[in-house]
Amino acid sequence: MAAPKKGRRPTGAQGRPGRALAIILIAMVALTAGMFLTKQTTPRLGIDLAGGTSITLKAKSEPGKPDAINETNMNTAVGIIERRVNGLGVSEAEVQTQGRDHIIVNIPKGTNEQQAREQVGTTAQLYFRPVLAFADGSPAAPEGTPSPNPSASGSGAPKPGDGKTSPSASPSSSATSQGRALSEALKAPAAPTPSPSASESKKADDNKAPSPSASAPTPPTGDEAAAAALQAKFAALDCNVEAQRAAASAGAKPEDPMVACGQRGTAWGKWILGPAQVNGQDVKNAQGQISPQSGQWIVTMQFTDKGADKFAKITGELATKQMPQNQFAIVLDGQVISDPSVSQALTGGNAEISGGFTQQSAQDLGNMLSYGALPLSFSEDSVTTVTAALGGEQLKAGLIAGAIGLLLVVIYLLVYYRGLAFIAIISLLVSAILTYTIMALLGKGIGFALNLPAVCGAIVAIGITADSFIVYFERIRDEIREGRTLRPAVERAWPRARRTILVSDFVSFLAAAVLFIVTVGKVQGFAFTLGLTTLLDVVVVFLFTKPVMTLLARTKFFSSGHPWSGLDPKRLGAKPPLRRSRRTGSAPAPVDAKEA
Repeated sequence: MAAPKKGRRPTGAQGRPGRALAIILIAMVALTAGMFLTKQTTPRLGIDLAGGTSITLKAKSEPGKPDAINETNMNTAVGIIERRVNGLGVSEAEVQTQGRDHIIVNIPKGTNEQQAREQVGTTAQLYFRPVLAFADGSPAAPEGTPSPNPSASGSGAPKPGDGKTSPSASPSSSATSQGRALSEALKAPAAPTPSPSASESKKADDNKAPSPSASAPTPPTGDEAAAAALQAKFAALDCNVEAQRAAASAGAKPEDPMVACGQRGTAWGKWILGPAQVNGQDVKNAQGQISPQSGQWIVTMQFTDKGADKFAKITGELATKQMPQNQFAIVLDGQVISDPSVSQALTGGNAEISGGFTQQSAQDLGNMLSYGALPLSFSEDSVTTVTAALGGEQLKAGLIAGAIGLLLVVIYLLVYYRGLAFIAIISLLVSAILTYTIMALLGKGIGFALNLPAVCGAIVAIGITADSFIVYFERIRDEIREGRTLRPAVERAWPRARRTILVSDFVSFLAAAVLFIVTVGKVQGFAFTLGLTTLLDVVVVFLFTKPVMTLLARTKFFSSGHPWSGLDPKRLGAKPPLRRSRRTGSAPAPVDAKEA
């Protein structure tokens, strides 16, 4: 007889409820300690609760491509901009289309907000163009005025303030000879491509001095009139004036040479650039990292198969030339962000840019190279600062609604379940502690930000969690109605309630997962919170509610069926005669024996 009793105990873990309670208590302590150790004691807030910046971008039609603004290209641009912004570590950034030709970018307040705003503004296509000529950003001196001697340009300096001095150079000794050399370069036939070397990296070559007579760049197409017009535009350009910087590259096509401005250290420079040889879509991946050889920050690039062939060809041509024609410019939004030099052909689909990078400038350039190739060009239509006042009012209203809903649930539990309501309320409190601490830690860990839909998901979870308690309590009551005492009723009810709870929570979690996958923006916050709280409901019911119920079933207040325990057999309609009938059914046997 002892063996069957032993076999039944593990089913409901009747003898070891303390172990489950210890596990959840340790988890709560660890999460709370982690929250204070990381100094992230409150969840991070989204733009609707914390405020931030909302940027409206308008797509621009390009010459010869009237149908470029379409749904496919707009959705592609949204994905690229979102990856660029989130690549900076900005949490809860929201990027979505509005109408036919607008994209809305919402950036909440955070440490990288300003940096993200700067990169969102540079949204045009990315190109690699050969350098034909370089000079400082000021207009050229009148003809006959001596110009400075040429000097080699530093490579890989994409951002101001990185400590590099600004090179000042003139491609030739006079404006007349410079224009003639450029005209010849634009008309020259293609130079033969040398045999590529096995080098896998490209490094700055600041010690190379250009030959004053070397002026034959990579040969683009054009005639003398176009060359003269380009030279005149280059000579007159003043890159220190913002309006001229913006107009310098306006309307330039990828297949044509162009004039562009860019920053070298803290000063502006200007370039004449040949036709684009590689575009941003040919870059598979790029990132800023520390070189294991030099210990300096570099930018590594990995090209697609087609991009690798294009890059090997152009670098092979540039490697045979002198400064500055052995450089290629990385042009984003019509502005030169880097102009590294090439000393040999780069094959294999991998390359690196080195020279004077800081951590931020290397990471910024890597981010632009990875995510800068958009199918459309955009202009900033508006930039709006969003205050947290409206979101704060909505949050307050939502919390009041949640508190009212929670109060109604508690009142219902107290009226209908009486003493069992104590278990439900404590379980809800445990679930709330776990939810809060995990949300706070996820804010620092994965950039999760709490927004209004996420708050709604947490409020909805109150009902899901309360439903699990009700399912278990009703199963226990069913067992008592069948005439069983409380302790066996608690253990027999658990397997049946457990199946129902798991199925119900699985359906809720599946709905949350599908909603998270198929939606974007703030709705994902609702889905994420709903899925998280659904998982926590299973943890709380299994590791807290059931063990507590097992312990309370041993107390006199609950086991005796006190009227305020919520488990009074009389109030539940239990039928003790069911057991009595079994005893009376066995009693007549001795009477019949005596009569016999």
